[in-house]
Amino acid sequence: MSEKSQKLLSLAQQLRLYKPSDSLNNPIRRQNGIPQSAKPKTAAVLICIFEGNDGDLRVILTERSSRLSSHSESRNGLRSIAGEVSLPGGKREEGDADDVETALREATEEIGLDPSLVDVVTVFEPFMTKYAMDVVPVVGILFDKKAFNPVPNVNEVETVFDVPLEMFLKDENRREQEKEWMGDKYLLHFFDYQSGSKMYTIWAITASILIRAASVVYQRPPAFQERKPTFWNGNPDKAIDT
Repeated sequence: MSEKSQKLLSLAQQLRLYKPSDSLNNPIRRQNGIPQSAKPKTAAVLICIFEGNDGDLRVILTERSSRLSSHSESRNGLRSIAGEVSLPGGKREEGDADDVETALREATEEIGLDPSLVDVVTVFEPFMTKYAMDVVPVVGILFDKKAFNPVPNVNEVETVFDVPLEMFLKDENRREQEKEWMGDKYLLHFFDYQSGSKMYTIWAITASILIRAASVVYQRPPAFQERKPTFWNGNPDKAIDT
């Protein structure tokens, strides 16, 4: 393995000091004594960051398989649309020790990413979907990108690609759509990214998670009005589109 990037080492040190914000958690829902049936299911996704050839920070994404039916529930337990862009990840299984293990296991099953290549540095606040599922972003550093040879699970993943993380703070190649849920108005963001002859659109919960990740990594807010939905704090009757 080549010498570790100083930029990635500094990033890992920075992110290990990250303290999750209480505002995006729902302490009431997580109290003991709540019936299990009332608790949301949990999934985890992997934000796998590496340094590109130009020295930029990049994140690994997947395009969901064309074999998936429209908005079906895939093997990983998350609802997916064929052609939709997602972070590697899926529903937590009984044998998983924690959210980190879920994210790494799913990344292995979906794209063939060896967990030993990923240095997990932090876990962000959960995002709740409208299907009452908590999605926990797990952040990992891939120091040796060349050691990763993607092996997509053809039943789940059409393509594995990567994008610059900083794009989720810029107003370029971005569209927005105002949405309303239970009287709560917010913005849904769409980011377009060209890779070769292929155009990808990153939106919905994936875009929201990556806006959050980019804001933490670069320590600045996005250059556009985000207008976050209030239901991120875990009201299952008010949850983000997926």
